[in-house]
Amino acid sequence: MNIVVLLKQTFDTEEKIIVKDGAVAEADAKLVINPYDEYALEEALRQREAHGGEVRVVSCGGDRSEEALRTALAMGADEAIRLDAATVESGDSFALAAALAKVIEPLKPDLLLAGLFAVDSGSGSVAFQVAERLGLPHASSAVKVGIAGPDEAKASGELPPGAASAARFAVVERDVEGDTETVVIPLPALITAQQGLNEPRYPSLPGIMKAKRKPLARVSAAAGGEEEGARTSRLALFPPAPRAAGRRLAGSPGEQAAELVRLLQAESQLPQ
Repeated sequence: MNIVVLLKQTFDTEEKIIVKDGAVAEADAKLVINPYDEYALEEALRQREAHGGEVRVVSCGGDRSEEALRTALAMGADEAIRLDAATVESGDSFALAAALAKVIEPLKPDLLLAGLFAVDSGSGSVAFQVAERLGLPHASSAVKVGIAGPDEAKASGELPPGAASAARFAVVERDVEGDTETVVIPLPALITAQQGLNEPRYPSLPGIMKAKRKPLARVSAAAGGEEEGARTSRLALFPPAPRAAGRRLAGSPGEQAAELVRLLQAESQLPQ
């Protein structure tokens, strides 16, 4: 099975974010693989162990993002590809998805995996835009993934219209606001990973040594043809306002309540 994993390098979730001169200062910050992408990578490795094949990880970022790709290789991925594109700086999901789709299309994945969303931006739209461009069906928020033939897939759930001729299907249990739903989609397909899908493994020492010899390709966005322009732009980036000091209200409970209402209306600009 040919499996491709979309991977992003993000801030450690415990890292303090500092905004300086209109940009996030990341020179001294600890960067890691996006936690949800770790679930996707672990699932890719488990599916390869069960069905054979190769696992490739694809990321779009600067030179430092290769740290995350090397970690993915140490965990067990076979190959890594770094897309170096101007879209990294723009942060526009439309242009980023277009660039990633051009890299992934010639790989012809049987299964495309990604995290449900990235913890830095939280948009969760890039993977689905890539799937749309590649014409892939998708299932989101997966907490369990199985690969099945037609007969087993029919027993697991209703097949999508026109998919009966597919050779293999993904049977996906997905999180739906505290409950689960089982969906069946034909391969090739995109699946996004939710927390609880698995427990990502740690890179082993032999894996770290092998990662140094595994291929890590660097691709320019221009190599796939003309870049598509961004549809959005960031006008400003600034930290939240400092938290104001607490205020104690004097008087009886009734007077405190009246003063609180007055302050809320005056300072929160609520209608009088």
